[in-house]
Amino acid sequence: MLLIELDIPHDLIRVDLMKGEGMAPKFLSLNPNHAVPVLHLKYTDGREQTLFESGAMILHLADLYPDARLSPPPSDPVARGDYLQMVAFNAAHLDTILWNIRLNRDLFPKQMRSETIVAFNMAKLQNEIVPQLNARLFDQDWICGPQFSAADCIMAQNIGWMRSYGVAKDGPVQDYAKRLKARPSWQAAYADAHEFER
Repeated sequence: MLLIELDIPHDLIRVDLMKGEGMAPKFLSLNPNHAVPVLHLKYTDGREQTLFESGAMILHLADLYPDARLSPPPSDPVARGDYLQMVAFNAAHLDTILWNIRLNRDLFPKQMRSETIVAFNMAKLQNEIVPQLNARLFDQDWICGPQFSAADCIMAQNIGWMRSYGVAKDGPVQDYAKRLKARPSWQAAYADAHEFER
């Protein structure tokens, strides 16, 4: 979504984790953690770099393109701190909760799955995460205030994921999801999302 917001030309390579493509040696050379996304960058000075952490991708791309104004500048420490916190919250805390549900509901072999872990993490989503998001979005359009930011790009992924589990479907977070889905970048980035539904 952020690549589209920034109008960065890019090639998209699909990796089907459900078919084990995340275990292929070529893919593991890019991301030893067997996960997507992976971002391979080619800089104008000839150097190349591969990033495999979503939060790092979001922060790095937004900082590489400051004229897009998708990240608050360091000269505004309050806005910058909130923005960094929301990217980290999504990439670390919320993503971990969502992955624990996915692993134990869909991906692990049946004998390894834990309904207790699923129930615990679903309760965290419903009782802790959604109320936090509803409070934050009660009087602001975007996750970090009145202006769309790169933090909304990482939040968009997690909102969609949460909603696929039946949470975050009402209140301010529902209105936020509608605003995200109205963006051309969301529509382009998630045009094939139905192909990945379980």
